Formats: sequence, structure tokens, C-alpha cells
Amino acid sequence: MSHMAIDLGDPGRALAAVLLAVSVSACNGTDDPVTDTERPDESDQAASDGESEPTIFTGIPALLDEVQPSVVAVVTDVGEGSGVIYDDDGSIVTNAHVVADAQAVAVTFADGSQADGQLVGIDPMVDLAVIRTTRDDLRAAGFSETTPLVGELAVAIGNPLGFENTVTAGIISGLERSIPGAGTALVGLIQTDAAISPGNSGGALVGPSGEVVGINVAYIPPAGGAVAIGFAIPSAVVVDVADELLADGDVEHAFLGITPVALTPQLAEQYGIDADAGVLVVEVVPGGPADVSGIRASDVIIAIDDEEVRGPGDLLAALRTRDPGEHVELTLLRDGEEQAVEVELGAAPPAQG
Repeated sequence: MSHMAIDLGDPGRALAAVLLAVSVSACNGTDDPVTDTERPDESDQAASDGESEPTIFTGIPALLDEVQPSVVAVVTDVGEGSGVIYDDDGSIVTNAHVVADAQAVAVTFADGSQADGQLVGIDPMVDLAVIRTTRDDLRAAGFSETTPLVGELAVAIGNPLGFENTVTAGIISGLERSIPGAGTALVGLIQTDAAISPGNSGGALVGPSGEVVGINVAYIPPAGGAVAIGFAIPSAVVVDVADELLADGDVEHAFLGITPVALTPQLAEQYGIDADAGVLVVEVVPGGPADVSGIRASDVIIAIDDEEVRGPGDLLAALRTRDPGEHVELTLLRDGEEQAVEVELGAAPPAQG
């Protein structure tokens, strides 16, 4: 069977209570010109620094010539997915859910050749994994260091339903998306209308310069009322996690130590809270960072370091960018009053894959 790109089913289901431990086709495929939206600030800076601007390919076929050799099929004893060659030493990045339960992993390259794969490390909390093959002649993909712009070209390459080297195209539809009810991994995502299907998981989402802007991870199916709504993990997150997995075999995540739920109007009425958004703390882990800092059940978190928090996805995405031992300031609502509380984040216990 094809390993899923996570099928989100009903996107409106409530967020399950989880322990907050976080690290963390519009185009026709012809040779018609496809150009990047101008980025004045970045191009001016590159010129002043003497750096060359990235290549902008003049059509999707030319872009594919550049990046398609770096996308592979990942075949396991429990399903199929996709992967992207990360470096020249045989390392390949994919989704954790593609390989988490596998006893055997094989990789099929764009030229049809195959090799066995060995799991280097897995991070279920971000849904990324690195596998390694014995090949040392691989063509590594380039990973973008910048955030794509909404409206830019987006090309998804992968292995949907076992159809290897499949290409779909669209645009970047949105940024910083978080999926209610989908757990800690699916926050801070890139949204695209390039078609993503089961088996695309772990494949590349490519921008107009031929660089990977994200790793495809999930989609909302038509049964959920969606038309072409897919998601990818941003390349900046991919690079950070992959480098840690290659160096240490695991990734450290910051840990706040609460059970969060979205503040709904019903909960606000039940708890007598005068707010229309935020994160309601329903449980505090005894002895955890939040507990030590005096955070209580029924507090409502509305900001972290002056970044607005409207729901658990915002909080998870913000904490993903922080490290264990880092201090953050949480803005709380308690008994109708706003309070600022400083918390020293801990290290998350190992996640279960």
C-alpha cells in the first residue's frame, strides 16, 4: 500500500489533550515562462554583498531537470512514501510516519536503481526522519534558507499511490498553518494547492529557483470538504532537525509542561473568561517548567514573548523555535487580570513514534 501523506480527515475536530512538549495545480506544466515574484529587499542585499541571485527557471521542465534526480521513493515493509536526498553521503530526509513502524527500508532512485536504507534517526514530534544508504554518488537537493512568498510557484514531487516521479504544480497558498486536532507535528506549515496524495509524504515541495522549500507531509481529502489543500514542513525546520538527527540520532525539544486546549466560547463561558481566543491550561505537569513558574490550570495563555497566541497551534509553533533552558515570557489571563510570567523551558521527554 502507499504510505499516506497524512489524511487529516475532519479538519475541524477538537484538539486532543496532549502533553505540551515541542521543539521545534495552477501551472500547466508547459514551457511557458514561470518567474519568481521579485523580492526587492533580498535582491538588493544580495547585490550589495556581491552574492549571485538564485536561478529562476523559465519553465517547469527545466526546474525538474534540476531537482527531480534528488527525489526518491521510500519503500518499506508496511507501505510506500517519498524522500529527498539531503547530502552527498547517502542521507535522505523523509517523514517520520513513513518509516516509524518499518522493519525494512528500501530506496528507489530517480534513475530506477535501488539500495537498502538504514534509519539514522526519527523525530515524531516534527514528523521527520533521516535514513542513509551506502550510495556516495547521490545528487543532494538544495534547501531554501528563506520563507517562500504566498503566490509563488510550488511543485510537489513524490511517489503518490506508487506512481514514482510524479509531479504536480500549484502555488504557495499560505504560511504558518496549524491543523486543529492533528497533534504537535502539524504546526507552522506551508499550505499549497499542488496536489498531494498518499505516498507524497516525505517528498519535495519545490519553489521557482529549484530549491526545496518544504517536505510534503499532509493533505485534507475531498471527503473533508477540501479541494487541493496540502501541507509541507518548511525547509528551515527540515534542515535544523536533519542536522541534529545526523549529529546525534535524536532531537531535543523545549518542554512547557501543560495540557492545552483552544479557548472556545463555550469554555470561556464555563470558566468565566473574558476573552475570545487563547490557550486554556487544563492541566499542569507537577514539577514541570510551567508548574515551577506558578502557572495554574484555568489560566489562559494569550502571548509568548509578545507574539500573540490565539490557539494551541500558535503556542506549539512558537515553542518549536525555542530551546531547552531558554527563558520565555508568557502573558496570561487569570481571574480577569493580565499577568506576565517568566518560564525556563525544560527538555521534553522522548516522544513515542
